[in-house]
Amino acid sequence: MADSRDDDESFWIEPQQRAILPLEGLHLSSSLAKVIRQDRFRVTTDCAFADVILKCAEATPDRKETWINSDIEKAFLELADRGMAHSVECWCDGELVGGLYGLSMGRAFFGESMFSRATDASKVALVWLVARLRAGGFTLLDCQFMTDHLRSLGAIEITQQHYLELLDVALGRAKASQISCVASPSPESADSSAAAAAAAGAALGDWGVLDDLLGASSPDSASSAGASSPGKLILHSLTQTS
Repeated sequence: MADSRDDDESFWIEPQQRAILPLEGLHLSSSLAKVIRQDRFRVTTDCAFADVILKCAEATPDRKETWINSDIEKAFLELADRGMAHSVECWCDGELVGGLYGLSMGRAFFGESMFSRATDASKVALVWLVARLRAGGFTLLDCQFMTDHLRSLGAIEITQQHYLELLDVALGRAKASQISCVASPSPESADSSAAAAAAAGAALGDWGVLDDLLGASSPDSASSAGASSPGKLILHSLTQTS
């Protein structure tokens, strides 16, 4: 992180309490489900990574400073070129109005930042991210720091020790059976993360497997999802057992 957008220096942070969103614990309100079902936004992936990170780094009236400096932006653009960093974009009338980006390693996805310029846009992006990660056999969605926005969608806080155990499983360095369930504000959600880890067999998460269901993810073809709409297919995928 950096202290501000214009700061030349970056630094590492290792929080003692870590926010994660258990992939089986997404809270999807009826109103948000309606927005998704109606395809209010056209959602794509990896189509506008540079624009997403730029908008995440922009100052807004309620957020005068951001932590994404030019060095972080440059590093993630390079990671995106290598296929290690990904973005989810929400469009309305051809305009990019919401999205998120993060880093993929093993079966873990590390969410870095999100932005919204339209009501529910960032929430829709996160729901699509969860659906993609579940379909691809990912086991850990790292949200880093808790916010009210993330908590409303099902994020929980766990200790750094527990986080490192889940990370070891996601990176293939340990088995789910080796996780010791340390104290967590939501044991049920924490247990679901371990169960998801046990269920996934691949050493690497498959970022693109959901495209088989939705069609190629591009501005021109992202909305072509057969007889059913993309939003309905996303909601259907979230009701399936991982």
